[in-house]
Amino acid sequence: MKIAIYGREFNNSVLPYVQEVFDVLSDLKSPITVYGKYLDFIREKVKLPENIQTFSGHGELLEHAEVLISLGGDGTLLDTLSLIRDSGIPVIGINFGRMGFLASINKEEIRKAITALQRKEFSLDKRTLLSLESKHGLFGEENFALNDITIHRRDNSAMMIIHAYMNNEFVNSYWADGLIIATPTGSTAYSLSCGGPIIYPNSQNFVITPIAPHNLNVRPLIIPDDVSLVFEIEARSAKFLVSCDSRTETVDRSVKIILNKASFHVNLIRLNNESYLTTLRNKLLWGIDTRNY
Repeated sequence: MKIAIYGREFNNSVLPYVQEVFDVLSDLKSPITVYGKYLDFIREKVKLPENIQTFSGHGELLEHAEVLISLGGDGTLLDTLSLIRDSGIPVIGINFGRMGFLASINKEEIRKAITALQRKEFSLDKRTLLSLESKHGLFGEENFALNDITIHRRDNSAMMIIHAYMNNEFVNSYWADGLIIATPTGSTAYSLSCGGPIIYPNSQNFVITPIAPHNLNVRPLIIPDDVSLVFEIEARSAKFLVSCDSRTETVDRSVKIILNKASFHVNLIRLNNESYLTTLRNKLLWGIDTRNY
C-alpha cells in the first residue's frame, strides 16, 4: 500500500512518536511519500527510510498515495483537505494534539494502527462537507469545509446582524458576534462550544449555531443538508470575517454568502476496533466520575 505522510512543525516531545511512524512503515516495507515542507522540517530530527518521495500539492498526491496519514491533531487533519479535495483518497489521523475527534489514533497505538491499515482492517467513514459560493470567488478552489463555515465579526467591530435564508425563505436575522454553519463532523468542534448539539455523522443534517446571540431565545437550528443557505450581512464595520475550517478571509459586508452541501465526500478511515460512539465516550469522558480526576 502506497502511503503519504502529512504533518506540521512540532516540539521535540513528539519526536519519538514521529520516529515510530517511520520505523513501522519501514518494517512493513511500505512505499512512502512525505509532504515536502514537513520532510524539510524533520530531515535532521528523524532517521528516515531510504527512497522517500515527496509531494507538494494535490496533483502529486494523486500519483503517489492510496492512503494519507496525518500526524498531529484535528487541525492538521483538516489541513489535508486542500490536498485530498475530491480525489477520494482515504485519510487517517494519528493524534499528537489534545482532543482528537478526527485524528482518533492514540500515539501509543501507532504500530497496531499502521499494521491494521496495511492489512486493510478498516472501513471508510464518508463525511459530508459544506461548500461556499460568492461572486468574489472566496477561497478559490478550496471553498469547502469538513467542520464548519463561520461568519464572524472582526475583533474591533460591534455586533453583527446576519440575515439568513433557506431555499429563498427567510429564516431569521441573527444579532450576534457571528454564526457557525456546521456539518455533523463539525458538530463536536466550535459549534459544540457555542451550545450546539452533537449530530451523528450520517444524519444528513447541518446545524446553524449563533455565537453569543443578543436574543437569548435564539437557539441552534438543525436543518436538512440538501438545502441552499444564503447569508447577508448588516454591520457597522465595513468588513467581516469568513472561515472555512482553519482558513479565514476578510470580506466586505456587501458580499452575499451562499452555502450548499459539497458535491463530494471525505473518506475518513475507521479501524475495525473503533466506532464513533466509542470516540465520543472517550473524548467527552461520558460515564466517568470526573471528581476522581
